[in-house]
Amino acid sequence: MEQRPKGPERREDALSRERIVAAAIEILDAEGERALTFRALANRLSTGSGAIYWHVPDKDALLSVATETVLSGAMAEIAGGSDPAAALRALALSVFDAIEAHPWVGTQLAREPWQPAMVEVFERSAAQFERLGVSRGSLFHCVSAYVHYLLGTAAQTAAAARHKFAASDRPAVLAAIVERWTRRDPAQYPFVHRLAEQVRTHDEREAFLAGLDLILAGAKPTR
Repeated sequence: MEQRPKGPERREDALSRERIVAAAIEILDAEGERALTFRALANRLSTGSGAIYWHVPDKDALLSVATETVLSGAMAEIAGGSDPAAALRALALSVFDAIEAHPWVGTQLAREPWQPAMVEVFERSAAQFERLGVSRGSLFHCVSAYVHYLLGTAAQTAAAARHKFAASDRPAVLAAIVERWTRRDPAQYPFVHRLAEQVRTHDEREAFLAGLDLILAGAKPTR
């Protein structure tokens, strides 16, 4: 029996939006936002810029999709659970860890807070605050405080990345900050002097969780 000729095989490495976004994330993680150009992306993917434009209209759209991909992936494993406070804590910590691993995400969130990924954070956190017993009238304020706390952390993490503060540089950077702050008159700035040692030795993750717990403690049932 005569065999029919096989049709053209589908290439496993065919260009797709997902591949483009994955390559963009690799560039952003390794070299930062300035390095992400469509030419650099085309070189990495061994294709032409026109093929990329077919899937993504411009760099802003690409950054938005890359940010959504990272944060959606970070939040994917967070379940609602029976304890809404624990769910809110886990959600915030997941976003914190994602931003720490991908500082450019912090830049994007600070620049455009209402990207799709943050809309998801807003929606998911609002549901958990409602489960805590927060009234509809207070819900917006609770969620806003929670989301803006995340955005503030994002901005700080992004700023540190822009200044290229490596983990090994951290003690020296904090010591320099404390030294500059404590030049001020302790009689006029007593709390700055009182908190100086904590500034010098604090852990960002622990400080983030402590602040988050204060927000959650304030979100008491208001029905």
